[in-house]
Amino acid sequence: MLDPIVNFFTRIFQLIGRGLGFVVGILLLPFIWAWRWYIQRGWILKTVLGAAVAGLVALYGYFVWNTQAWTNFNPDYVAAHNFENRNVSAGEQVVAGSGTDTAKTCGRSAIADISAELTNFNVNENAWISSMILYKTGLFGLSWDHTPFLDNKASFQRGINQAIRRTTTELADNLGRVRGTSQVDSDLQDARGNMQFDEYTWYFGLTPFGPKTPTPSYYRSAIKSLNNFNARLEKCEAVFDARADNLIQFIDRISNDIGATSAILKDRAENFNNGWFDPRADDRFWFAYGQLYGYYGLLKATHADFEDVLRTRNLDNLWDTMEQQTRSALNIQPFIVSNGAEDGWFMPSHLITMGFYILRVRSNLVEISNVLSR
Repeated sequence: MLDPIVNFFTRIFQLIGRGLGFVVGILLLPFIWAWRWYIQRGWILKTVLGAAVAGLVALYGYFVWNTQAWTNFNPDYVAAHNFENRNVSAGEQVVAGSGTDTAKTCGRSAIADISAELTNFNVNENAWISSMILYKTGLFGLSWDHTPFLDNKASFQRGINQAIRRTTTELADNLGRVRGTSQVDSDLQDARGNMQFDEYTWYFGLTPFGPKTPTPSYYRSAIKSLNNFNARLEKCEAVFDARADNLIQFIDRISNDIGATSAILKDRAENFNNGWFDPRADDRFWFAYGQLYGYYGLLKATHADFEDVLRTRNLDNLWDTMEQQTRSALNIQPFIVSNGAEDGWFMPSHLITMGFYILRVRSNLVEISNVLSR
């Protein structure tokens, strides 16, 4: 009695199997043709082509490995610095030996240290993905950013880089000088210029045509400049102006920066809510995550550098709350980023969740800025 039903489903599965086999055969046809053509060639051509294919496979293997291996990724990376036990502001003189200038010792800038550490994480501990040749060529000419594959780490790195760019600009323009009429620190100026360099430059380019210095080289130079600044600051030969108005301006710039990111998340969530099938949702999410990853360490460093200002204004508790909100956002690490509808019941909306945390951090920053402005 059940035989007709069983036969029906058997035929259905047979047809599905034949259809899949046909599709696979079509996809493999160019490779089968290329293999037949290859085995009919002479040994010289076989050797050259074989070496080229082997090199391409090795290059893709290296590329895939670097996009998937996130070396030393740790949301609690800043804990190793133990900023909580530091009791000196950046640039504040802490030791005076014999009374001579050379005997002075001043507090290092934790902001400069974390900026250098994050840049080192991006370009030395990990490969800088955005300027790798296979990332630039894309998937058969289609940008990796427009696919769901192999682009999450690149977006994450660019998010961190955005935080560092903003910070080095503030260091050079305000924090590393005495008001606006003093001379710009040369090391901070170099760091700012190098961090502003294009994120996608490889060893060769078309506009303009010719060899180029790749992006990671500029960022490595910025690390050196930041470390040089801190070495001079420690000897009291540089300036870090840890005033309340400088802190207000710095946190206002951070607030504006992450506010712009929340608008990007909002736009993507509202207009492209395709759940797990939105190929750009992961780019937006991991850029925002990387930005908060960078700002978490930089805000902890800011607490250390401006500890005297925050303590005098009784802002330690409010600042600690803001740091905790930033750290909470870093707990969101989905295996697959979903851009579902806000009221959806099946596919989550990770962009909305990340945007919520960003706006909470931003509201804390605005509140701190208002208190400092009174």
